[in-house]
Amino acid sequence: MLNKEVLLEVKNLVTDFKTEDEYVRAVNDVSFTLHKGETIGIVGESGSGKSVTALSIMQLIPNPPGRVSGGQILFHTKDHRTIDLTKISAKEMRSLRGNDIGMIFQEPMTSLNPVIKCGEQVMEAIMLHQKVNKRAARLRTLELFSQVQLPTPELILDRYPHQLSGGQKQRVMIAMAMSCNPAILIADEPTTALDVTVQKTILDVMLDLQRQNNMGIMFITHDLGVIAELADKVVVMYKGKIVEQGLVMDIFSNPKHPYTKSLLACRPPLDKRLKRLPVVSDFMKRDENGEIIEIPKSVTEAIGSVIITENERKEAHKALYSGDKILEIQNLKTWFPATKSFFGRTLTYTKAVDDVSFDVYEGETLGLVGESGCGKTTLGRTILKLADAHEGKIYFKKQEVLRLTEDEFRPLRRNMQIIFQDPYSSLNPRITIGNAIMEPMKFHNIGSSNNDRKEKVYDLLKKVGLEEKHFQRYPHEFSGGQRQRVCIARALAVNPQFLICDESVSALDVSVQAQVLNLLNDLKKEFKFTYIFISHDLSVVKFMSDRMVVMNKGKVEEIGNADDIYHNPQSDYTKNLINSIPKGRLEDITSSIEKKKSASLVNY
Repeated sequence: MLNKEVLLEVKNLVTDFKTEDEYVRAVNDVSFTLHKGETIGIVGESGSGKSVTALSIMQLIPNPPGRVSGGQILFHTKDHRTIDLTKISAKEMRSLRGNDIGMIFQEPMTSLNPVIKCGEQVMEAIMLHQKVNKRAARLRTLELFSQVQLPTPELILDRYPHQLSGGQKQRVMIAMAMSCNPAILIADEPTTALDVTVQKTILDVMLDLQRQNNMGIMFITHDLGVIAELADKVVVMYKGKIVEQGLVMDIFSNPKHPYTKSLLACRPPLDKRLKRLPVVSDFMKRDENGEIIEIPKSVTEAIGSVIITENERKEAHKALYSGDKILEIQNLKTWFPATKSFFGRTLTYTKAVDDVSFDVYEGETLGLVGESGCGKTTLGRTILKLADAHEGKIYFKKQEVLRLTEDEFRPLRRNMQIIFQDPYSSLNPRITIGNAIMEPMKFHNIGSSNNDRKEKVYDLLKKVGLEEKHFQRYPHEFSGGQRQRVCIARALAVNPQFLICDESVSALDVSVQAQVLNLLNDLKKEFKFTYIFISHDLSVVKFMSDRMVVMNKGKVEEIGNADDIYHNPQSDYTKNLINSIPKGRLEDITSSIEKKKSASLVNY
C-alpha cells in the first residue's frame, strides 16, 4: 500500500468538445490519485482521452470548442492548501502552470519557439516564476542542461531548436518543465518517436530528477513496455473512460479488461517468433448498441496460437535463400558536402552511407536498424535514386541502377516503391485519397481507362482495410493509421516487386501498429513482395525481418539472421541497442520496483 502525501486528485472529470450540432465527450468520468514520488502511467490508443485529461489538468483546453464540464481537479500545494483547478481564474492558473505543475509535450519542435534560442526560452520561465535576474537564470539553465545530460550546455544555450536533434530538443523541454522544481510533472508521449537509446537516457533523466525532487509524474504513452519499467500505477483509458487501473505488477501479471489484454498482446515479443501479432479484435468486439463483448482469451493463449516453430522458420529460410537475389549493393557511398573553401571546393564530407554492401533475396524482408543519423533513410533513398550516390554499385534484378539516366530509370520506378515515415506529408491535402492512389497508375499507364483504374483503387482500399466510400475523402479526414494504409495502397497501385518501408509505423499506436504490420505481411504473401524494412525499433524489425542489418555512423555494424542477432549480438553497439529496448517483462517490473524501494521512492 502506498503511504505517500497526495499531490493530485482527479475526481469524475468530464471534458466535452462542441461540434456543429452536439457535444462530444472526450473524457468521461475519469478519476485517479497521484502521490509524491509516484509515477502514474496513463495508456491507451490515440483518441482514448489521455492527452485531453492532461490538458484539462493544465487548463489548456481551448474554449471554445472545448470545456471541462464536470468533476474536480484537486491540487495539494507545497504549503498544504487544496486548490480545485477547475474553479480558479486564468491568472491564478498561470502562476501554478510551469511553477508547480510542469508539462513536457509530445512534439518538442512545435512546443519550442523556432526564432528564440533554447537557453532564452528556459531562462524566460525561470525569470517569470522564480523572480530572479538574467544572470541567475542563465546559471540555473546551464545547471539544468547538465542535469538532463545535454552535451556542451554552453553551446546548446545559444542554439535555436532547428539546430538540435530530436532527443536534444526533448531534453530542452524536460529542462524547461523542471526549471522551477514542480511538484507534478506531466509527460505527454515524450519519447514516442525517439531512438530506444535516446528514450532510455531521457527516462533515466526523468527518474533521477524525480528522486531528487520527490515529485509526482503523470506519464502518458501508448507503449506498455515503457510503462512497465517506469510506472508504479497504471491507468488504462479507452474511448474517454478508464477501463482498468491498478499497481503495475497487477496490471501486467493479471489484466482484467479485454482492452488491456489486447494492448499487452499486440506488442512484438522479443523472445518468440509470431506468424501475426494479436490485435484488439482478438479480445473484444462491439454489439449493435456499441457495448463491448469480451472474447474470452488470455494474453498467453493469444500469443501461443500464432508462434512459428524453429523448424518452420528454418524450412522457410532454406527455400528463400536458395532463390534469386533481387538487389545487390556493392561498396555504396553517399556523401554530402560538409565544409567548402572560399572558391566553393568541398573540403570535408558528411559520410551518411560509407562503404555499405549487402544483398536482398526475392521474397525476403530485410530489416535495417540503427539510431537516428546512422544512414538508414539515406541508404533507402539512394537505392531508389532519390539521393545521389558518391560511388559504389546497385543492381536491381541484375540491372545496374546508378548508371541509368532518369529517363532510363523511370520504367524501373514502378517496380521499386517506398512508404514514407509521415503519411500526412506524403499525401497532397487538396487531393482525395482515391485520386492520390490513381495518380501513379496514370503516370505509368496502368489500366485501360479511368473507370478501370477506379475499380482497382476500390479493390486496393478493401485490401488495406478501408472502404469504397473513402475514395472521395481527403487526408485530414483519416486517423494516422488509416493514412498509412492509404500510402500502402498508393505504393501497391503500380504492382511493385520491391518496397522500402521507411519508419512507416514508428508514430502509430501499438495497437494500430500491430494491424499495419500484419497487413504488410499479408500483402507480402499475396503479391510476393520483397521488403527493406527501416526502423529504429529493434522489436518491430525483429518481428518483420528474415535478416537484419545494423547500421552505425554510415557503416554496417553487423548483418545476419534477425533472431541470431537479437539473441547473440556481436558488437557493443548492437548490444546497447538491445539492452535499451523496454521489454515489459514481469522480471523487469520486479527489478524496477526493487530499485524504487531501495531509493525510498515508494513505500510498499
